[in-house]
Amino acid sequence: MSKIVYNNDHDKNVDEEIIKILNPQNPGSFFLFAGAGSGKTRTLVTVLDNFKEKYGKDFKLHNKKIAIITYTNAAAEEIVHRLAYSPIFLVSTIHSFAWELIKNYPVDIKKWLKDNLEIEIQKLKLEQDRSKNLGNKTSIGRAKKIESKKGRIENLEGIKKFVYNPNGDNITKDSLNHSEVISIAAFFISTKELFKKIVITKFPIILIDESQDTKKELIEALFELQSSNKDRFSLGLFGDTMQRIYSDGKENLGQSLPEDWHKPSKKMNHRSKSRIIALINKIREKVDDQEQWARLENTGGYVRFFSVSRTKDKFETEQIICEKMKEITSDENWSSETKDVMSLILEHHMAAKRLGFSTLFENLYKIESMKTSLLDGSSSAINLFSKIIHPLYEASQKNNKFEIANIVKKHSSLLNNKTLQEEADKIALLKSANNKVSEILDLWNDAKQPKLIEILEIVHKTKLFTIPTTLNIVLSTKVADKAEEIQVEDGGDEDLILWKSALEAPFTEIIQYSKYINGETNFGTHQGVKGLEFDRVMVVIDDTEARGFMFSYDKLFDIKPMTPADLQNVQEGKETGIERTLRLFYVACSRARESLAIVAYSNEPSLLKEKVIEFGWFTEDQVEVIL
Repeated sequence: MSKIVYNNDHDKNVDEEIIKILNPQNPGSFFLFAGAGSGKTRTLVTVLDNFKEKYGKDFKLHNKKIAIITYTNAAAEEIVHRLAYSPIFLVSTIHSFAWELIKNYPVDIKKWLKDNLEIEIQKLKLEQDRSKNLGNKTSIGRAKKIESKKGRIENLEGIKKFVYNPNGDNITKDSLNHSEVISIAAFFISTKELFKKIVITKFPIILIDESQDTKKELIEALFELQSSNKDRFSLGLFGDTMQRIYSDGKENLGQSLPEDWHKPSKKMNHRSKSRIIALINKIREKVDDQEQWARLENTGGYVRFFSVSRTKDKFETEQIICEKMKEITSDENWSSETKDVMSLILEHHMAAKRLGFSTLFENLYKIESMKTSLLDGSSSAINLFSKIIHPLYEASQKNNKFEIANIVKKHSSLLNNKTLQEEADKIALLKSANNKVSEILDLWNDAKQPKLIEILEIVHKTKLFTIPTTLNIVLSTKVADKAEEIQVEDGGDEDLILWKSALEAPFTEIIQYSKYINGETNFGTHQGVKGLEFDRVMVVIDDTEARGFMFSYDKLFDIKPMTPADLQNVQEGKETGIERTLRLFYVACSRARESLAIVAYSNEPSLLKEKVIEFGWFTEDQVEVIL
């Protein structure tokens, strides 16, 4: 077989192919395979810039837009910037886009909610009827859920308009949660003819980044929409099935596509050195035939696997491994004293524990509707502390009165431009605001570290800053005998209990949490770094610390046998935890540009070494056992 000849511009034809597909006069649809480091965003921007030049005026004249759905707010902001804020593009996350589609249909939303709640109640009743012990915790919780859902149905009649904030916590009775917004949008697209026409007229082209992790029901609804409107609607999917890390994405996306769909594929990996690319090619070898190539100048690179006994001290061991990697790579930045190594862990809990923000994180992460905004730093409730109180505290520590004044002016209604213009006695107003700032900052007097709830109570008392709805509800339930009853959506009671526990955290946890989600620490999760890249990566694997049942590296490495349930799933062609773990491992390893250290904790480290060499992923001299 002759060797494939390629150069760094090998994928240039892919951009040209997609430009031809997105022709409004002859619309087509496509699935672009774009593996790790393939320059997907660059392709997206190149294609859209070309589209704007050719068809931008017509789209603007007819009030049409291309919807570009991204994975995170940060990705959306980057693309908007690179597209020069053109009005013919709507760039947003999937939740924001879904809400944009459905927000003006409260009557239809109400009907969907009523039908859905009734189905959920029936399911819970059937489970309750089958329950042998109606007095246990599970049964009591189920009964509470039934009553809560019944109460929500009763409240629907009085709701005139629904609210939703993709960056908020959404627990009031008139709000929708994140899952509902996606499900409603999918249902409307699938069933309502007028809604379909409106979507196609406004968004004749929809492009979805990281499509393998977009909710299955919404992807399937869009497939159906495209299938019945091929002459006037284009659907473009960018993705890599090997990087699907969430179970609610569509399995095997990119396979069994309609015959008239285009299937361009990017072969280049512009990110990593050739040794790292060789590893990730090997990891996915049994899954599909996709193989990536390194840039011509990206030869070399380092990969090492450390098989470590679970009895070892993790912090100390990881420091030692950094020093070993410094010697192997002759790269001083692998030193344990630098912050230039990104450690990828399995769960955010592991970072919260190591960095010291467990009370805050572990409680809020149990709230389903909080997970997204907690992890991307967009929760309005958390941001009161992280983006207002924290900078205020930092400014006071530096005795920076000018910055304190800026923060108050920016965030407080007491000193906004409108209030300043209307207030006759501006000196008295400024003095009042200054006193209120002092009252908040006094909480840190005598080296005290206030709890978040103590800070919240003073903010409420001074009314210096607006308190988000969720936190107002927490405060009102704390003094329920004096407060007006505020109803919350289904599950809200349990959520409020978790919020109250989270607010018992000391303020230092907000500081550590902020550093973590802002990327100011050298920790990230295997899942959370998708799309990111780092020169030096340490992938930390420890099933016992991860707590989850979704992933198992011990099973992936054939250290632990498959369970009967695993074997049944294999027999039935269903996905197993081993497949999920393999994809997660691929995502984590493919973040590295220059060098990669994999630290795997095991009860049988010597056996683990044998297994990974047997797989052909590493050579004998690339695996070290630490007992």
